[in-house]
Amino acid sequence: MKALTEQEIRRSFVNCTKGEAKRLSVPHDLAERPWDDLDFLGWRDPQAPDRAYLVTELDGRPTALALRSTGASSWQTRRSMCSMCMTTHTGGVSLMVAAKQGKAGQQGNTVGAYICSDLACSLYLRGKKDLGTGAQLHETLTLEEKIQRTTANLAAFIARVTS
Repeated sequence: MKALTEQEIRRSFVNCTKGEAKRLSVPHDLAERPWDDLDFLGWRDPQAPDRAYLVTELDGRPTALALRSTGASSWQTRRSMCSMCMTTHTGGVSLMVAAKQGKAGQQGNTVGAYICSDLACSLYLRGKKDLGTGAQLHETLTLEEKIQRTTANLAAFIARVTS
């Protein structure tokens, strides 16, 4: 993924108003992010732990989503699988919900997916972040095929938000 500026990120949100995008918390360490290892940039809002955001490149331009996540509960101590990168976690996968784009979102319609709670799917795929034994299922796919699957899963999620 190519490095993005704060302004590019704010302009790329598809499921919130321009005012909401202007007020949301963007990471201050964008220059230090491992852009070459990212298929998407994801982060949690430090002021509002139930809010998360992700931005990726679709059709050559950045596309971002504002997400809400579930609160901590006892069921999260079970092993769960991220629907984007297929990494399994014990307590590290959250239901992330995105308001649909446009009028449907204004009426309260949402789309959800189970995603790594720290939104570090790209780093798990590449082995840059480790969860220990059993976090990645044994697969015969190459790293490139796993990356393609993750980006396809993310694109499908975004398509459901924007349809």
